[in-house]
Amino acid sequence: MVEIPTSGKARLDAWLWAVRIYKTRSAATTACRAGHVRLNGDPVKASQTVVPGDRIRVRKDGFDRDLEVSALITKRVGAPVAVKCYIDHTPPRERLIIPQVPIRERGAGRPTKKDRREMDRLRDSWQAPDSGVDLP
Repeated sequence: MVEIPTSGKARLDAWLWAVRIYKTRSAATTACRAGHVRLNGDPVKASQTVVPGDRIRVRKDGFDRDLEVSALITKRVGAPVAVKCYIDHTPPRERLIIPQVPIRERGAGRPTKKDRREMDRLRDSWQAPDSGVDLP
């Protein structure tokens, strides 16, 4: 069993790597330099120390994650242990529903004019729910 300390200090890049937000510590350092990581609302350097109770906002893969430090670790641990070291305040993402393309049976030949009109009608009747994305 891994003992999780709840007091002390840890480097920000080491903590982000240890709790599995980034795959490598150098990736965490690069994200800090690029301004993708904020500590309590301010941009930070990778060497900044974190303490329990700090709020970290991480921009990764086009989405922001809002994390609160609950325990400090500097060594990488398994995912079940890593999840216990932070509280995730990230709001759930909206799922984008993309309609399936009509599939014709193999060997059915070229679609007739009637088939094409039905496919167009089906495609035109579907609209994305407030996603702001126009689908072809």
